[in-house]
Amino acid sequence: MATADLTGQAYHLAESLLSEPLPRRWRHSLGVAERARSLRPILNEDASLLEAAAVLHDIGYSPRIASTGFHPLDGARFLRDQEGMDERVCRLVAHHSCALLEAEERGLHEELATEFELESPALVDAMIFCDMTTTPDGGQTTSEDRISEIVGRYGTDTIVGRFIQRAAPDIHGAVHRVARQLDEVRAAG
Repeated sequence: MATADLTGQAYHLAESLLSEPLPRRWRHSLGVAERARSLRPILNEDASLLEAAAVLHDIGYSPRIASTGFHPLDGARFLRDQEGMDERVCRLVAHHSCALLEAEERGLHEELATEFELESPALVDAMIFCDMTTTPDGGQTTSEDRISEIVGRYGTDTIVGRFIQRAAPDIHGAVHRVARQLDEVRAAG
């Protein structure tokens, strides 16, 4: 599938699953996709792939497809099984923002790890950067503020609260690596 077709299909699908039932989640997904576009200078041929995964990363929250209650796995399975989506997009959706750590909390680690391989470290970092520097309403933020917002919204002793606190060092590391790459490209510009 051509990259323009892939991203067009991704936006259309994400909008159909999120815009009406979950408008705030849709705004967040659009913001994450916008962040992905900002990474074009460091991603080259993978830029469109990341943008497609970015706009699709939260479709597993859609009431139409949620089944396990773990949105990365639900979204990736739907993309793979119902949409025949690009395998790399499915892997990025499945593993976005340290999902393996949350899968452990939910007793789904084995399923996630065996069904979907990890994507390249550079794309994993880029996906974390995009999601974890975007507010729930689609604006830009820092990874520190984003993690604080998530803990505040879910609570410290919930599955999501525990997971995101465990993932914080990995999230901050990924965000800093991507930001450093962007700075290097701009400086060389």
